[in-house]
Amino acid sequence: MAAATIVHDTSEAVELCPAYGLYLKPITKMTISVALPQLKQPGKSISNWEVMERLKGMVHHHQFSTLRISKSTMDFIRFEGEVENRSMVRAFLACLDGKTIKLSGFSDILKVRAAEFKIDFPTRHDWDSFFRDAKDMNETLPGERPDTIHLEGLPCKWFARREAGAEKPSEDVLVRVFERFGAIRNVDIPMLDPYREEMTGRNFHTFSFGGHLNFEAYVQYCEYAGFIQAMSALRGMKLITSYGGDPMRGTPKVSFDSTKHLSDASIKKRQLERQKLQELEQQREEQKRREKEAEERQRAEERWTLNH
Repeated sequence: MAAATIVHDTSEAVELCPAYGLYLKPITKMTISVALPQLKQPGKSISNWEVMERLKGMVHHHQFSTLRISKSTMDFIRFEGEVENRSMVRAFLACLDGKTIKLSGFSDILKVRAAEFKIDFPTRHDWDSFFRDAKDMNETLPGERPDTIHLEGLPCKWFARREAGAEKPSEDVLVRVFERFGAIRNVDIPMLDPYREEMTGRNFHTFSFGGHLNFEAYVQYCEYAGFIQAMSALRGMKLITSYGGDPMRGTPKVSFDSTKHLSDASIKKRQLERQKLQELEQQREEQKRREKEAEERQRAEERWTLNH
């Protein structure tokens, strides 16, 4: 998830969990591509900053919430722009798409193309076909059917208990937030398991560009209807919070779980692996204790020898 940023207009927000100050707001992004001319003079270059400023000027008295370069090549510069409201997207596209830019010092005209941002979000067809075609899935079993949502890039503080100094996300809060769509069978926040990184070789503590700690989570619904409702509600939406001052927004990645993460077999396997690691840890601690006792005995014997 990109860095959480301040929300200036909450008029399109819908409730997710008001008790924890969490709401959903439509993603209002657009992709802008500017075709670059072939540079004939050696040493001459096009300023990305100048192109960006020209784009800002083309939308007249409106303002982008954010505008950043997503790709830059010799042939084009691609920008990702965001505006405050869905109703503004069409007006911005009308100001930009098919228009041209003239840069100082260049005779060529730069053509601008703009379109609504294509959201990367799975469809019902995606999960239905995946589970239908998967040979190692049994759709009568929880976790082996479309019932689990995988979320990445959730800000830890937004899902922490409302206690002074609470920084870590809470499974109880996660349940409270997502049970809005249906009864929840199970949840998992891998970063809360002290053994998980050793078990998987993965680091579950991730940072956004703003330095905020994010986490990933799995939410499993008892019924298919709950899963469908949650996926439908989250499609094309960003998460905003009103907790702790100015409203902030972030865009976590949402997908359906295709790894049997919350199947009974996977849960049991993790429990056994955790148990083995706990036993190894106890053995290491016991070994350290014995070594420390042996060192202390040796030092005591050496002191006794020196004194006699």
